[in-house]
Amino acid sequence: MRQAVFSSLAPRLGGARFADLFAGSGGYGLEAWSRGAAGGVFVEQNGKAVACLRRNIEVVAKSARREAGELRVLAGDALAWRPAAGEAAPDLVFVDPPYPIIQDIAPRLFAGLLEATAGADDPLVVFEHPGEIELAPEGWSLVKRIGRGARQPTVGFFRRA
Repeated sequence: MRQAVFSSLAPRLGGARFADLFAGSGGYGLEAWSRGAAGGVFVEQNGKAVACLRRNIEVVAKSARREAGELRVLAGDALAWRPAAGEAAPDLVFVDPPYPIIQDIAPRLFAGLLEATAGADDPLVVFEHPGEIELAPEGWSLVKRIGRGARQPTVGFFRRA
């Protein structure tokens, strides 16, 4: 599925800034960066995952022969994240929260993303969730969905409405 996601994103990756929320090991953001994104921020609350993420960044930076300084790791709540003062709004936002909390956090998360992406021309939110969940966030339109079916991962692509 991730291959299909990045095939769809290919035209948008070159020079893009991203935010990887609920980053875990950083799979989405690191893949974007290795495919030409300019850099971005990873937001993860779990301390063990943050340590793993920092190691993964070092490995990918070395492999890609890129400067890891293009990436920033924030240990904190993805729901509270907004770009820092002077930091560009992300062009791409990857969201891969723990599945059991999605229904509870989705409205608040998407509302915050309206604010966080306000400075971007045409931001895209790439949201991984179980196939049985239908997301219809206020202020956003689902423009593409990869994968379907109950108890199967799916990825929705959302643009500001």
